[in-house]
Amino acid sequence: MKNLTADQIRQLNMYSIYTEQPERPLFTLQTLLDPKQTEHVLTTVQAISGSPNRTVAASYFMRRLGMFIAMQFTNLAMYDEIWDGSHNRLVFGAKKEYGKLAVSTFADAEDWRTVDDEERQDVISRILTEECKAVIQQMRTVASISPLTLWENIFGFLLWQYHVLLANPATEYEARADFDMLRDDALWKGIAPHSLFATYLKGNEPSILLNTEVRTTCCFSKDVPGLMQCGFCPLR
Repeated sequence: MKNLTADQIRQLNMYSIYTEQPERPLFTLQTLLDPKQTEHVLTTVQAISGSPNRTVAASYFMRRLGMFIAMQFTNLAMYDEIWDGSHNRLVFGAKKEYGKLAVSTFADAEDWRTVDDEERQDVISRILTEECKAVIQQMRTVASISPLTLWENIFGFLLWQYHVLLANPATEYEARADFDMLRDDALWKGIAPHSLFATYLKGNEPSILLNTEVRTTCCFSKDVPGLMQCGFCPLR
């Protein structure tokens, strides 16, 4: 296991990911994926976020988790590291951000590890399967929401991160390799019939899609008290 640098911790904090224990823990990733507890978890998210219903609450949570996923790929490109803790060690807690309670992510700094080149594709596939697909499928058992909406909630953060990483000569090579894998249909085997990320990009580079209506679904952020309509919204 690796010790995160001060810069890594700062980057995580900017995306509402913290390495200390939460003062007000709510649930873990393991709890969310437990069919007996998913409904209670989403009810908790709805209460903390002030979302008007479960559909909005599910989308809100996936945007929060999407920031963690984006940081996974950022750490992979910049440091050849990922978070590799067990599901019961990824904790979500209530934390005040910008004067309002939010559902934030808490991941112990000891759970990051170095990724070898030969396992890079397997690691990315695992992130998509265990941290994205599994959560999306489980939340949809208790909330009426399109899976595409939830995937696009993740992709919006990835779009920005890869714009930054590909523009930086220090991270361009690693980021390009990961970016190309994410666009490869083969990586999505067992997850989707084709690369959902490639479909989202429509053949474009991330920098081309910034500040455009790249989404095909609404993420409902406009319906969460204190949040605004996102910049990628097709309803603008």
